[in-house]
Amino acid sequence: MPVEKKDFIYIHDKHGIEYPILIPYDDPIDELAHIILIKNNLPIYKEKELKLHLEEFIQARTTEYYEELSSALVSNAKENKLNLEEIIEDWEKLMGEEVVEFGEKRCASDEELFATAYHKLVHSPALETILQFEHMLSKTIRLKTDEKNNIMKSLSERQNEEMNNAVDRLEQDMTELKINELVAKHYETHSLLQGKLNSEIDTMKEAQRRQYREWIMQMLEENQANSSLPTPSSPNPAPLKEFVSQDSTSSRGHIDTPLLEESFTIHLGSQLKQMHNIRILSANVMELCSVEDNQEMSEPTPQLLQTALGLYSNDLTGLVLMTDNKIGSRLTQEFQEICQRTTEFHFPHIEEQLDKISDIAHQYFRNPHSDTTRNSNSELLQPGDFYITKHSNLEQVHVIFHMVTDDSLRGSNINSRHPVVLGLRHILKIACSNEVTSLTIPLLLQYDMTEEMTMSWCEKRAELVFKCVKGFMIEMASWGGSELKNLQFMLPQGISNTVFTSMTEMLPRIFKMSNPKVLK
Repeated sequence: MPVEKKDFIYIHDKHGIEYPILIPYDDPIDELAHIILIKNNLPIYKEKELKLHLEEFIQARTTEYYEELSSALVSNAKENKLNLEEIIEDWEKLMGEEVVEFGEKRCASDEELFATAYHKLVHSPALETILQFEHMLSKTIRLKTDEKNNIMKSLSERQNEEMNNAVDRLEQDMTELKINELVAKHYETHSLLQGKLNSEIDTMKEAQRRQYREWIMQMLEENQANSSLPTPSSPNPAPLKEFVSQDSTSSRGHIDTPLLEESFTIHLGSQLKQMHNIRILSANVMELCSVEDNQEMSEPTPQLLQTALGLYSNDLTGLVLMTDNKIGSRLTQEFQEICQRTTEFHFPHIEEQLDKISDIAHQYFRNPHSDTTRNSNSELLQPGDFYITKHSNLEQVHVIFHMVTDDSLRGSNINSRHPVVLGLRHILKIACSNEVTSLTIPLLLQYDMTEEMTMSWCEKRAELVFKCVKGFMIEMASWGGSELKNLQFMLPQGISNTVFTSMTEMLPRIFKMSNPKVLK
């Protein structure tokens, strides 16, 4: 039997509140009660009573659902109405999907073969050569990107000068119509040139991607033929040599190491306690993503080595990145530019990933049965929603959780039921279910300092996030999957030493770090 939609009715002040619920219902009743409470502006003291009514309603309707299902099955069996062929086909399908022994035998895809080859080589003496090759290819794209930026900057300066001259002659030989025509001409010229340069870079990236993948597969074949994995000879991509040798000014410059940081080791759990490493630091969040862009460096950084070893493993690193309700918005423009400065050899490029996520989101919003709690007229994400992108060309991160936020986070009155806080819970659950064992989250739910972030504001917000994350981590033990070994709380760059010290003193009190007692 398909799921059924039953109308739950709750009486408040002689007015009936109606809310459709799909039976059977498997989601947490606490969250459903809070959703109904918020959507209907009910007083907070009604939540406990509402939850009891919901539990009784769902239990009763679920019992009715399974009684009807059982009765229908028994009746069909008595009357010989069962379609044995259909039942057998359903069982065969389920066994094929769930049991490896009965699953469909298929050949590995090109992506799976490449992933296997890369994982085998990167855990061999070939690692250093692979990273050097990637580093050389990355420098090529960065130089080409810097060249494009310089060309576009020069064009903008010429156009601005031309427009200023035209405005100065407005009362002489220049009319408003001619100025509008000049604006249109400048826009068209700018767009055509930018499209041409972007196309050249995209073509170069695709060529690098093919060259890199063919080189990895060829290296594995040669090493398997020799029955060993010696350090392979350095690659020699001739078309790239001349361009790599040129000098260029770095667009980002040297990345400063964060000065404010503190690390802790804690044990959490009700019975079997798990050890976790927690770190607090103050830095620019993009420092975890951007590869150090120093043209004098001829070797990849140690962070890139660690990132490469963790790729295709059960020890992934994640980052929560705050954004707004539009996928690929201006708030993530800097992040997208960092991704575009090097070739993505393993996954789709960032633009392709965001386009696919956007298409899925639009299909979801157009489906009237997708979510009964969301405004059917809205085509925008809501606070607490998040989407995920995966990367191999970032400095210290494999997975990005793009969390949707709004201006309500600037206030000081948010609580543990705020959508963004609940979104953090869902992110932790997804991380544990998908081998993400290290995660960085913004302690203040902000990555930049603002005027309202006073000492008391920061302490109150940090206390809320600390307590909620601690509860989520304890709850995490019952979710299954991998453990969250390393948790990193990030504070905005430029935060004062006083506030940072207050945060580091607060963490041991909330997580109740245990110290050994020495008996004399």
